[in-house]
Amino acid sequence: MKKYILAVIISINLILLVGVNSCVPSQTSEDVEILPADRLVKRLEANRRKIRAFEGNGTIDLKAQGFDNSASFRVVMVKPDSIYFTVLGPFGIELAQIVVTKNEFYFYETLSNTVYQGGLNDEILQSIFKVNISFNDLIDALVGAVNLTDNLYKAPTTYQVVYDKYLLSYNDSTRNVVSNYRVDIRDLGITNYVVRDFKGKTLLEGEYSKFNILDGVAIPYKILVSNKKDNQTINITYKNVTVNTRNIFIDFRLPADATVIQW
Repeated sequence: MKKYILAVIISINLILLVGVNSCVPSQTSEDVEILPADRLVKRLEANRRKIRAFEGNGTIDLKAQGFDNSASFRVVMVKPDSIYFTVLGPFGIELAQIVVTKNEFYFYETLSNTVYQGGLNDEILQSIFKVNISFNDLIDALVGAVNLTDNLYKAPTTYQVVYDKYLLSYNDSTRNVVSNYRVDIRDLGITNYVVRDFKGKTLLEGEYSKFNILDGVAIPYKILVSNKKDNQTINITYKNVTVNTRNIFIDFRLPADATVIQW
């Protein structure tokens, strides 16, 4: 009887031990080097700048006032100033090709064989992508990056490590906003950032998930950027992503028989 009871106790202990171990993450903050704030921000910004060429395909959902549409797409981005989009409809039918740089744009409607082209500004950029976003912010949004250049030489207002995340915040008195960042300790991917005014109202928010390490950088395959002030969102889900390879380039040629309209 004693042997039976002992066997039961051992079995229960083993079950509990396995259960506890299965709930423990493979890596916690105790297993990695905890970076001071200045080194962390420099690493994050270095990773952002490391992505010089980017290619991905998946789905994009754009929402703005009076507009809500989603499509399959392919994007090629070559820094510092070139973005190429192919928008696909049902059954993979090409609907449009879009090329934008800091100075000009080309919008080719495949079905009508018409090219719209002209100089680029914020108004035209918003007309194309339906959201209020600058060219540089668009590049970062497509890659799932956050520009921390302004914080490289500033001490954060708050900085702490909570389990497996770095939490940083910066008060900007010139813009009257507070920016908060949540960073994964293990792969240094920014999983969330929020910009609020001093009254606590959310102005801008980004959420990033489903990371994959490409060329040493954590790249999110799921990107959600929300402009709360203007009620606009960009929601991207990538199926495939390639970065920093020689075969990433923009190959856009105007069809010889296309109608060209200067905008």
